[in-house]
Amino acid sequence: MPKHGKKFLTAVKSVSLQERSSVEDAVAKSLSSAFAKFDETVDVALRLGVDPKYSDQMVRGAIALPHGLGKSVRVAVFCKGEKQNEAKEAGADVYGAEDLVSRVKEGFLDFDAAIATPDCMALVGQVGRILGPRGLMPNAKTGTVTMDIAKTINELKAGRVEFKVDKAGILHAPLGKVSFGSEKILGNLRALLKAVNQAKPQAAKGSYMLTMSISTTMGPGFKVDMNQLKKFLEA
Repeated sequence: MPKHGKKFLTAVKSVSLQERSSVEDAVAKSLSSAFAKFDETVDVALRLGVDPKYSDQMVRGAIALPHGLGKSVRVAVFCKGEKQNEAKEAGADVYGAEDLVSRVKEGFLDFDAAIATPDCMALVGQVGRILGPRGLMPNAKTGTVTMDIAKTINELKAGRVEFKVDKAGILHAPLGKVSFGSEKILGNLRALLKAVNQAKPQAAKGSYMLTMSISTTMGPGFKVDMNQLKKFLEA
């Protein structure tokens, strides 16, 4: 049994972690149970009815959340020529081609997201083993391999979330900060879930969204009544 601190135990003292609530109530409970001295991130954990070991059942994508994430995002862009000027003007924190790849090889990883133009992907492949495990590898399926650098930089800095189901069939994603309040968190969650729905593989059979819980960085997870999820998405 994991041991929890006094603040965590106090936060869950008057609530049931086994009870399944509406989406709105799960978010409200999660926000009211936040106890850290910093502005915690609100997260969703969604178990999907897919088997990720089969490539045709992999779920991944990206969505620009309507209310952002409430944090600054450092963006690196692998590009050449005039695209470097575009990256600079759009607010990229670092940009380059061979020189940036060399810096990454030397250990430079002072960025939260990476974009690459298609003509630089051969270069980026040289550091794939460094970027991949950290979730920083540009990927066409999530829109980070693109010629539209300015738009992608703006989306990432505004609160663009990339999602990918893990080996256990669970998708984790941030929804914003506790200080956002319920309305903005629910707006971001609705946008994310619609994007996940659109990314449903044709090979997936039966129920798609199986279970879901909402939590904050330090707080407990509150389970959602999946029977009410369709109503939430249609609102």
